[in-house]
Amino acid sequence: MRDTVPELGDLRERLDAARSVTVLTGSGISAESGLPTFRGVGGLWRTHRVEELASPQGFARDPRLVWTWYNERRNAHKSVEPSPAHVALAAIEKRVPDFTLATQNVDSLHLRAGSRNVLELHGNLREAKCTRCDARRPFDDAFDIEALEHECGGMWRPDIVWFGESLPAEVLAAAFDAARRAELMLVVGTSGIVHPAASLATKRVTRAYVVEINPEETALTAQVDQSIRARASDVLPGLA
Repeated sequence: MRDTVPELGDLRERLDAARSVTVLTGSGISAESGLPTFRGVGGLWRTHRVEELASPQGFARDPRLVWTWYNERRNAHKSVEPSPAHVALAAIEKRVPDFTLATQNVDSLHLRAGSRNVLELHGNLREAKCTRCDARRPFDDAFDIEALEHECGGMWRPDIVWFGESLPAEVLAAAFDAARRAELMLVVGTSGIVHPAASLATKRVTRAYVVEINPEETALTAQVDQSIRARASDVLPGLA
C-alpha cells in the first residue's frame, strides 16, 4: 500500500492496539529541526574525504582536524530544537507499554524531546572515549583540542561509531530484540541504506506491521507494509 496523502485512520487504530512499538529514525527527522545532514555540516566535507573525518585511520593521522569537525557538529546540534516529530514520538512512548526508539542520529534531539527508551546505534556527541582504555568523559560544549591525551597514554576521541567500526554489541542486540517483539514499527527519516540499522525494518527481522514515513522513496520502500510520503513533523503529531 502506498499513500500520497497522510491518511492516518488505520495507523491510529494500529498504534492504539499495539502493545509493542519500535521506531527507527535517521537524519531526516533531525533535518526537520533545521540540522544539516551528515555531509552538510561545516565546510570540511567539501575539502576532505570522509575517511579523514570519520574513521579510526583519519583520527590517527590528524586528530585535531577530526575534533575540529566534530566540535562544529556539536555546536550545530546545540543550536537547534527538537522538531514536532521528535516531540510526538516522546508523547507516543508514554502511551505504549513496550516502546523502543532506535536512532542512527548522534545529536541527542530525541532525549531533549523527552524520549526515554532510546538506543543510540551510532553513538552520541555527549561524550568522548579513550582509544586505549575505553574511559569516557562528558563534554557539553566544544571539546578542548589541547587536552587530547588521556593519562593512560591513549587519546580522547568522539564516542561515535565511525566507518569501518562495528555498532555497540549490546545496543544493537537490544534493537534487534525490540524489532522482533514489535507489533508496529515506524521507520522515520532514514534512507534505509546504512546497515545493520536498516535491517531492523525488514521482514527477515521483524514480524511487525512496518510503516515508513519519508518524503522520498528509500531503499526500504519496497519492503514495508505502508509508505507515507510526507514529513514526519506533518504526520507524527497527528498520531500523538
